[in-house]
Amino acid sequence: MNSLWEQTAKCHEFESLSGDISTDVLIIGGGMVGILCAYMLQQAGIDYILVEADRICSGITKNTTAKITSQHGLIYNKLIHQFGIEKAKQYLIANECALKRFHELCNGMDCDFEEKASYVYSMDDIGAIEDEIDALSKLGFHAELETQIPLPFSIAGAVKFKHQAQFNPLKFVSSISSGLNIYEHTKVKELIDTAAITNNGKISAKRIIVATHFPFLNKHGSYFIKLYQHRSYVIALENAENVSGMYVDEDKKGLSFRNYKDLLFIGGGSHRTGKSGGNWRELREFAKKHYPNARERYYWATQDCMTLDGVPYIGAYSASTDGLYVAAGFNKWGMTSSMVAALILSDIMQGKKNPYADVFSPSRTILRPQLAVNAIEATINFLSPSAKRCPHVGCALKWNPVEHTWDCPCHGSRFTKDGKLIDNPATDDLKE
Repeated sequence: MNSLWEQTAKCHEFESLSGDISTDVLIIGGGMVGILCAYMLQQAGIDYILVEADRICSGITKNTTAKITSQHGLIYNKLIHQFGIEKAKQYLIANECALKRFHELCNGMDCDFEEKASYVYSMDDIGAIEDEIDALSKLGFHAELETQIPLPFSIAGAVKFKHQAQFNPLKFVSSISSGLNIYEHTKVKELIDTAAITNNGKISAKRIIVATHFPFLNKHGSYFIKLYQHRSYVIALENAENVSGMYVDEDKKGLSFRNYKDLLFIGGGSHRTGKSGGNWRELREFAKKHYPNARERYYWATQDCMTLDGVPYIGAYSASTDGLYVAAGFNKWGMTSSMVAALILSDIMQGKKNPYADVFSPSRTILRPQLAVNAIEATINFLSPSAKRCPHVGCALKWNPVEHTWDCPCHGSRFTKDGKLIDNPATDDLKE
C-alpha cells in the first residue's frame, strides 16, 4: 500500500547522527514542514540541524494528495464568526503567501507543478456556498459561484478559487532538500530544556522546533486534548475523466478529486482514527458506478491532525516554554499549512515579527465544542478494558480490520499487528 508519490520519486538519503553536537536551531521531524523550515533557515544563514527518526517524508507527507490551495473547505465564513474579520483575513493572506512561495520555489523545478482552479462544492446547500462567497467578499477576495462542475453528479453550487496549484510532493522535497543539514534514523528520545537526547548522541540547541505531525511532549501545551486524528483514503484511477481542477465536498463525509498526469485521484471514506468508516470500499463503489471503464492503479491512506477550531497551531509550544516551538494540526490542508508554518517559524528564528502569526498562536482559547468531544472520547477509551493499550497515555487500542493495524481512538497513534509504531504521538512500540 505505497502511495503513487513513493513509486514516482525518491528522496535523498542522509547519514544518521554520530556523537554529540550543538546548533542554534534544532528541527525535530523531517516531513514537509520540517524540510521547509530547514530550507528557509539555510537561506537566511541560521545555524540549524534537522533530525528525522526514519527517512525524510516517510510519514504523512508521502501520503498527501498534494493540493496547494488557500481554499480549505468552507472555512472563511466560520473564521469570521469565530475570530472576526481581521484574523480571518490574516489566515487568508498567510495561505495566499504560502501559495505564492510555492509558485516561486517550483518555477523551473521538476516536480510536476501545475496551476489549477480549486472548488469546494455542496450537493444540497446553496446557502452555505453563498455565505462563503459573501464572507470572502468581506475579506477582499474574489471567489466565483459555479453551479456545474465536471464531476459525475449534480451539485447545488461550488465556490471557485482561481490560480491554485498541485504538484508531486516527493519530487519537490527531493529537489529542495539537497544540501540541507539533515540527519536521518536519529530519534529524539527525550528533551531536557533545549537539549535533545537521541539514540545516537546529544544535541544541544538554543531553540527547538517540534514538527513531528502530532506534538510528542504531553506536559506542555495540552495537545493531547487540543488535537485528534482523522484517517482518509485515496484511489488513483486510469482511464477516467480529466476533471480539470481540484474539488472537495464541503461535507466531511464527501469526496475529493484531482488529476495527476493520466490518473484521477478520488479521496474520501474518512473517519476518526480508531473508528470505522467508508475507507477504500466507499471509493471503489463510487468508481464502479461512475467510472465503470476505469482501472485502479494505486491506493493508499493518510492521517491528519485536526484542531479544535480548524486553524493550525504554529508558534511557541506553550506560554510556559522558552525556546520551544511547534507546528501541528493542519486539518487536511498540509501543503499550504506547512509553508505558512515555515514562514512564521523562520521569521521567529530570525527575530522578525510575522504579520500573520497571531491567528495561529497555539495559546489561543481552547473553549470550542470539539474540546468536549475529545475529552469524552479520551475518557471512554481510557476506561475501556483492553489487553492492547497505547503507550502514549494508556488508551484502549482498537483493531482496524481494513488496514490490519492497532489504532488509538484518543489521539491517533497506530501500530502494526506486531506492535511496531506507525504513527505518533506514541513514541514507542507496543510492549508484549
